Amino acid sequence: MAAVRLGCARRDRADARSVVERLPTAAEIAEASAGLDDPSRDQVVVEHDGAVVGYSTIRWWQERDGTWLYLHRGHLLSGHRGRGVGSAMLAWAESRIRRLAHRHGTARTAVIGANATASEQEATALLLGAGYRRVFSLVELELADLRQLPDARPLPAGIRIGAIDPGDYRAAWRTVVDSYADTAFTPMWTFESFLATADPTCWRAAWDGDSMAGVALSSLHGPEPVVGEVEELSVRAGSRRLGLGRALLLEGLRRLREQGAKSARLYTGTANPHRSYDLYESVGFRRRSEYVRYRKPIAA
Repeated sequence: MAAVRLGCARRDRADARSVVERLPTAAEIAEASAGLDDPSRDQVVVEHDGAVVGYSTIRWWQERDGTWLYLHRGHLLSGHRGRGVGSAMLAWAESRIRRLAHRHGTARTAVIGANATASEQEATALLLGAGYRRVFSLVELELADLRQLPDARPLPAGIRIGAIDPGDYRAAWRTVVDSYADTAFTPMWTFESFLATADPTCWRAAWDGDSMAGVALSSLHGPEPVVGEVEELSVRAGSRRLGLGRALLLEGLRRLREQGAKSARLYTGTANPHRSYDLYESVGFRRRSEYVRYRKPIAA
């Protein structure tokens, strides 16, 4: 399966260093497969002459507006495309999803989802031909050299930026969750999920007095060269347009650099009402790839 992903990446010009859709190792695929609700039924492998040439996986979650998204993602080596195999994989996924939604009792609020990068022309054509529509996309940006950061600007009076301690975790989580209040297509994110992956090494927060006004949550990815990822950059509504987003971003990037990162990545959605591209590009980020999200009514 890892070899399938590598072969597809070459064909589809995938970004091997992406933080949106990484090129996984065999161990990472095994771990992800073990985490499926039912690994033997929520994943299908395609074989040809005893070799794995493709696979599809199904996952699901509930979004903030109550929608249940059942997402399938397929990968098929280029030599086996154009022969009806991809269509068969798609038909399997949709059939399995409909059975799952019926069993879960979510069919009334469920949709079928599928992903494809902008460079996956064959997958895009397959999805559009099967009745999927594009609903939004994620744009990934890269800052290629963390040695070249612009100077910080003065902060408003009473604002300070510093590290996030465990006692601040709930406030940091709530700051991020609240920032998505008006954003469509966002999954539910519990405090328990936040704690499960919490690593404050490169986190920074801004305080206005005793109140948390914004956060920049960043992490490191290795091995060499180490890449930093800005996972979340959120500023509370009442503290926006004061330069806090830029200040937090730069502080987070400096922390990533101190911890050994040579470059940094982040992504933002086209459904994001705050349109953060200008901020990111102002500190040196440049667009790399686009990851398109498609949906289809479950009854279609």
